[in-house]
Amino acid sequence: LESGMVRFKNTQNILVKNLLVVTVGFPCWYVIGYPLAFGATDRPSMFAGSKFFFMQGLWENKDALRLWLFQGAFCTTAATIISGAIAERTQLKGFLTFTVLMTSVIYPVVVYWGWSGRGVLNFMSDEGESKSLLGAPFIDFAGSGIVHLVGGIGSLCGAIIVGPRKGRF
Repeated sequence: LESGMVRFKNTQNILVKNLLVVTVGFPCWYVIGYPLAFGATDRPSMFAGSKFFFMQGLWENKDALRLWLFQGAFCTTAATIISGAIAERTQLKGFLTFTVLMTSVIYPVVVYWGWSGRGVLNFMSDEGESKSLLGAPFIDFAGSGIVHLVGGIGSLCGAIIVGPRKGRF
């Protein structure tokens, strides 16, 4: 889809960027992203997780490995959404820097807030009811709300920063 929206001369660049999102994003998710997103401790912070760095202690648990792979795909998907929004206007090293930041910190922290059950958007009160610091607790029925929220806001910010495609539209 994305390569169909760029000029022919940039098609290979887009394909390489999507490949790099996966090859750079998954190691970042492995080292720091997954722990920040799902590493809630016994006394959790409402901001981010703080255990399972380098997936320490998860290799024996096949369910945890499945969750890591499944959620890693969501993480890299959020980064590729932004890749399309800033297509033809960024250099590769700038895009790689963004990818590392997105898959290591930005996306995982937002995931913790919404999906961990202990973050800012959805946590259990002392009375055992779901709460949020911002009103009603966040419920993501299909599981794609956070992916598209982070991808969309990142796309908007990226498009504002890099400006319009000159000569395209």
